[in-house]
Amino acid sequence: MTDGAGNRTAAYNAYSYLAEGEIQGFDLAPEFGRVPPYEAKLNAEDAGRAARLLGESLVISLHDHPVRFPRRMEETPEYNRTGRQHTAYAGLAASGMTVVFDNMMDGTACVTGNAPWRWNDIITDLGMRQADLAHQDGVMVVRTIADIDTAHRTGKVGLVFGLEAATPIENELDRLDVLYGLGLRQIGIAYSDANSLGSGLSEPVDGGLTAFGHRAVTRMNQLGLAIDLSHSSDRTALDVCAHSSKPVFMTHAGARAIWDIARMKPDDVLKAVARTGGVIGMSAAPHTTLSHAHPRHNIESVMDHFTYCADLVGIEHVAFGPDTLYGDHVALHRIFARLLSMSAMRGPAFEPVDYVDGLENPTENFANICGWLVKHGYRDDEIRAVLGGNIYRALKAIWVSPFSD
Repeated sequence: MTDGAGNRTAAYNAYSYLAEGEIQGFDLAPEFGRVPPYEAKLNAEDAGRAARLLGESLVISLHDHPVRFPRRMEETPEYNRTGRQHTAYAGLAASGMTVVFDNMMDGTACVTGNAPWRWNDIITDLGMRQADLAHQDGVMVVRTIADIDTAHRTGKVGLVFGLEAATPIENELDRLDVLYGLGLRQIGIAYSDANSLGSGLSEPVDGGLTAFGHRAVTRMNQLGLAIDLSHSSDRTALDVCAHSSKPVFMTHAGARAIWDIARMKPDDVLKAVARTGGVIGMSAAPHTTLSHAHPRHNIESVMDHFTYCADLVGIEHVAFGPDTLYGDHVALHRIFARLLSMSAMRGPAFEPVDYVDGLENPTENFANICGWLVKHGYRDDEIRAVLGGNIYRALKAIWVSPFSD
């Protein structure tokens, strides 16, 4: 929330509009202090410059899950069956972010069964989160460029709702319109497993984008739905880039040349995304964006992917989609290994970590990213571009405007 002077506060707790006993209680992970703070080791001048840039810039996370999970991650299936994930209002208020692309429960959305991507589950998830948001005023739903501008001007945090796969639409194209009408503004093609649109990255045979998938991409362009290729197969990603008339996103990924696993993307896919005018967001989900220089996953590993991608496609096509949350992300991967296609992370040997130091949750991510960029000599304009300017530029070409011809 905001006080009378327009400063962010965090007085509202998720779903506190309900009376005691109307909602199942869980001991949720804290928004602060779950792990030791990252030691950036900045000198006073660099720390001051980083704080200034973070405070002044339009800061956009291209992919995160800014919600609190149970302290005991084993309780997540039961927690998700309530249909209510708890937005981390205090954590968001302290994050320095202007906008977060929020992909909700994604592959863990098992509200009514034991497998994700059911239509009713997705609608429940989308509706519940927005019902809660309606009862506070520090976090707003973002559906337009004007909404981003409002969030930046007022100091609120904006949430862009998205899905990591279009699987719930099945073979019904008009469901894209329904999701758009309910506030969705970003959607993936496939989440590892194939669907009616195309192949995911875990399929033994890469079938690419289907005929229905081509029609769906056209409809996404017409609607103004941003397209995400993070979990799509390589051929599907290339097909989408060739077919889309609008820029496309790789919201949370990295470079296969740096860490050779299916979850990372080869150079031809990264270049194809850039050719559309799109943006590649660097992921920090545990044990994904490692590097041979930094095989113990931390912020340095992630920034190895960042520097490689920036050199490959240009700094105007890179940003950050950390894919973090409030809770034990490593345990989440273990519990949902089958649903999240964790086999796509098999690759070179590495030392497992309990968390990704420096990029552990949405509150700390961008302060540490900004500090790293300052420490490594990036110019102010380059830092502003990768913190959010590149994404903003692409969205202006993707999202529809009421004033467009």
